Parts: sequence; structure tokens; C-alpha cells
Amino acid sequence: MNDAVNVPFYRDETDRMREALLQEFANMANRLSQLLAKDKPPGPQSGIDPAVAEASSIRLLGDLLGLSPAERTILCLSAGAELEPSIAEQCRAITGEPRPDVSLALTLAGDGAWEALCPEAPLRRWRLVEPSGQGPMLRQHLSVDERALHFLMGVNYVDARLTSLAHLAEPSRALDPRERDAAASIAEAWSRGVGALPVVLLASPDRPAAREIAAHGAHDIGLRLLALDAGDIALDPAARAALAILLDRELALSGAAVLIEAREEESVGLAQRLAERLRGPTLILATDPPVPERTPRRRIDLAAPSRSERRALWHDVLGDQAHALGSGLERLAAQFALSRPGVQAVAEAAFARPLLGASPPKPHQLMGQLWQAARVQGRRHLESLAERIESRGTWDDLVLPAEPMAQLRDLAGHICEAWRVHEDWGWAAKGERGLGAAALFAGPSGTGKTLAAEVLAGELQLDLYRIDLSQVVSKYIGETEKNLARIFVAAEDGGAILLFDEADALFGKRSEVKDSHDRYANVEVSYLLQRMEAYRGLAILTTNLKGSVDTAFLRRLRYVVSFPFPDMAARAEIWARIFPPETPRENFEPERLAKLNLTGGAIRAIALNAAFLAAGQAEPVRPAHILTAARREYAKLEKPFTQAEQGAFR
Repeated sequence: MNDAVNVPFYRDETDRMREALLQEFANMANRLSQLLAKDKPPGPQSGIDPAVAEASSIRLLGDLLGLSPAERTILCLSAGAELEPSIAEQCRAITGEPRPDVSLALTLAGDGAWEALCPEAPLRRWRLVEPSGQGPMLRQHLSVDERALHFLMGVNYVDARLTSLAHLAEPSRALDPRERDAAASIAEAWSRGVGALPVVLLASPDRPAAREIAAHGAHDIGLRLLALDAGDIALDPAARAALAILLDRELALSGAAVLIEAREEESVGLAQRLAERLRGPTLILATDPPVPERTPRRRIDLAAPSRSERRALWHDVLGDQAHALGSGLERLAAQFALSRPGVQAVAEAAFARPLLGASPPKPHQLMGQLWQAARVQGRRHLESLAERIESRGTWDDLVLPAEPMAQLRDLAGHICEAWRVHEDWGWAAKGERGLGAAALFAGPSGTGKTLAAEVLAGELQLDLYRIDLSQVVSKYIGETEKNLARIFVAAEDGGAILLFDEADALFGKRSEVKDSHDRYANVEVSYLLQRMEAYRGLAILTTNLKGSVDTAFLRRLRYVVSFPFPDMAARAEIWARIFPPETPRENFEPERLAKLNLTGGAIRAIALNAAFLAAGQAEPVRPAHILTAARREYAKLEKPFTQAEQGAFR
């Protein structure tokens, strides 16, 4: 924040303004001289050249804040005592202090003076002049706020009491056509008609872009923009009211508008309550801005940029390098919904990787660097809402029947080619509904549902996030939907894969609605499916009980992949692949171990525990180690270890 910005005063205007101010002080000093002479009462303020008076900062301040003639006189008297030594000495002769008191102000201001000193009158409401608060009212001395004094002298800056809360947001780049239209809507909302200015509600998940649009909209009509985080607004109503007065006064003195950013769900109410108290040009930025009681108001929804707009953005940032990427540029634009600052951060990170003096990266290397940097950039909002899983699984780790494997590969192809089918082949133009890749993985625990999600994430080179439904589902009506909305909005930037693991608690057959709880439970599931259908990326639900899922819900899922309990041949294949090649083994017979009637998850647990047992004895993994680990796994699962299964070790 600049400490001193001469706006709207330029040097020649400042000189004229100070000349007029000195003439007003001279006139005030003459009136005080008459009062001290006691030969005649002080006459009215006069003798100022009308052309000079027009430039007076007292007149300008009075026009900005609606001061009456009596209030302007009191302001001139009080400011004169601060800025003109002769007036200070005259005040000392009259009041005993180098400042005027209320009695002197009443004498000079004439009719309307008492009303001018009312705490709710503009002079006091805007905290321009304040009595000392000590002694009888008539003997209390008046002082002028420092911010107002600097304004009168032509030095315009943001009040120091606001700089810890607000910062100046200036236009920093050119806007694309879509953003330009939004900025024009803001300017038009504050330029048309008369009366109270509308509060503008900016609805957008892309805060940097929305902030840039707001700065341009304000700049277009000659206003600066002060940005304020709603999370910094005081909870105490009295402190919030004081902030509103200070901020509103600053908007008038600085020629500014204020942007209140509600970054968190908890702060939207604070943004709403502060906006209701402000009179100056105000914007509220949130994903879904609250509606304040202040009227009029105008809502502007900033739609997410289309793929073509994102492609143009990537092309603009990458410059000549964009041509070398070919269709890779299409995939970047389709997968990552990043704002311009995000794309610029990705480019900087990607181009910073080659060592000094190294040759420029080849197109496929550059694509890999851009893709990885875009993944990292897309994580910034989702990391606090979900658990990111490192995806190390490969297709070779999955042991499934042919049909589920084919479905999983089709699902990977769906995500890779979504941009082509949606945009180039025209399906998005027919409507967004149902274009998402919502999937349900159903099967017993341990059959590879989570592993399959990891394999897809590795194949697609995307981040995988596990959503803890215990943290999402709330007993309070409407809170579950808000929690889900935050997750999907945060995931849009990077098109991450969302895994709602073990969703049985949320996904059940819709029961007969007997009370409000049943109705809202059904609403929560319907809302989740709607968001999954609209999500550009891949959202996966897993369940152990496919039969418990309502068929009406199944129709809204694009992919339903069944993970069966492995048969003996599948179990033998799992055992054959379960140990890493580096693990030493002796007498290892996967076909015999396939007699253990277990899922892949349990087999992995046995193999890992057997490896630890063997390592502790400095031996290769032998059937005895596997037998010990198997007995313990069966005991953990509370499952009988049958004679047939024990035959795997004979």
C-alpha cells in the first residue's frame, strides 16, 4: 500500500487548494480578532474570492461527506487551530488552550451549530471533529482527525488504521472478452442512475480473476479498489460498526470502492453484515455471495472459462512454446481450470527446471513438466479438504476378470478424450448434464477398489484424493451439501480424481419419507450425484454392498464396475504378483497358497507380515513365515482356518 498517493489532487490543484484553505483560515482569524476586540460581534465568513473558494478542500470535503454550513465552519475553526499558528494563539486567548472549545464553535457557527455537534450529524458521524470528552460539554475542546487534516492539505493516502486490514488492488493485466464484459457490468452498475449505489455480488470460485475484474471495473469509472478479507472483520458489532464508518469515509476521501472477499464459508456472514453498513461502492466476492439487506444490489456470476478460452490463455502465457505442444495444449486446457496467475505460475515452474546452460526441453519433456506443475498448482485449495493418496499402483497390480478390467481401461480413455468428445464433437453444446465420468466401484472389502482408483490416477497422471465422509456428512440440514460443494469447487482447478471411499453410510436405498431427516438424507445423496455428474474430472464412489444402492441412483452413474471375490485362479495370480522381485523367497508356490480363501487385500497383508517375520530372522520368506502370518490374519478377521486351507502348507 502506498503511504501517500496524490489522488485526486495533482500538484497544480494542490497549490490552488492550499491557497483557498489559507484564505479561509485568514477569514476565520479575522472573525476571532473581532471576537477578542469585544467592540463588535464576529461577522460571517466572507471576503474569499469565489473562484478560489471553489477549490477549497473544506468545500470539497463538505461536498463529499454532506456537511452543513455550520459543520464546515466548525471544521474550518478546528483545522485552523491545528494548521495555522495565529488561530491557535487566538483560541488560547479565548479558551485557555490552543484549540477551540464547544462554546467558541457555537458562537462562530451560528444557527444549526448545536445540531452540527450531534454525534449522529455528519461532522461527528464521520469522525472528522471530536470533543475531548472531559469536563462540561461547552468547555470540551475540539480536535480534528489526522486523516482529515492531511486531506485538507492535499495529501491523500489510505488511513493507517485500515492498512492492516485492506490493501490496494490495482489492475495488473489485460482482461479477456468474458472478463471485460463482467468489468463493464460493474462499472455500469455504479454509473447508471441516481441515488444509492448498488452493492455488487461477485459469484466466482476463481478469486484472482474476480479480483482483477473488480479492479478493472472500479478503474473504468475512476475509482481505486480496496480489497478486504472478510475473515479479518471484527465479530464484535460495535467494532464492526466503527470499521464501517472508517471504511466508508475512506471510500469517499480516496475515491475508492471496497471489495470484501469471503474466502471461507464462516466469513460470508461477516461480509454481509459489513456491506449492510456501508454506503460507498461495495463488492462482495464469494463462491455464492450472501445477499445483504442493503439495496439496491446487483449479482454478477462469473462463469468458468470455456476450453477455448483456457486454451487461448495457455497459448498467451506460453507464447511460441505453445505451438510445439500440439494436442497436448488441448489436454492442458481441458484438464486444468486454472486462472491466469495459476497458468503463469505453472509456466514459471516448468521453465525453471532445465539447468543453466542446458538446451531447451523437447516438446514431450516440456509437456510433462507443464503437466506436473499444473497438478501441483491445482492442489492448493484441495489439500486442506481431503487426503491425497500417492498413486504407485500399475495395471499389473490389478487381478480382475476381463470385463471389469475392460471397463477400467474404458474409464481411463473417457477421461483422456473427454475434451474431444465434449467440445470438438459437440456434445457439450447439447447440454452439460451427464457429461461427467461418475463411477461406482462395488465389491467386498479388499477386492481392489481403492487400488483400481490408484491405477487410474497413475495412468492419467492426476492426483487422487480420498474424501472422508465422516468429515463431510453433517447432522445439520444443508451442511453436507455445503461441504460437498467446497470439495468439488476446490477440485476443479486440477481436475483431480475424487474417491468417496466406503460410501455405504451415505448410499442407501431411499427409504419412505417419514420425517424431515429421511427427506434430507435423500437430498444429500441426490446432491452428491448431481455434483458428480457435473464434475469435469473423475469422481468415484466405492461400496461393499452394491445391492443396497438405489437403482435410481445407479442410472445416474456412467460406470458401475464390479469387483468380485477372487476365485482360485485369481488368487494364484495375486500370490504370484504380490511379492516385489527384490524379496527373497524359498519354496514359494502360488498355486498352493491360492487355497487360502481370501481377498487381495488380505493376501497383501499376509505377504507383508511374512516378509517382516523373515527379515527378523535374517531368512528368505518361507512357507512357515506365510503360515504364521496367515493364522494371525485369519484371527484378526475372526475367520476359521479350515483344514482345506491349512492344506496349502503341507
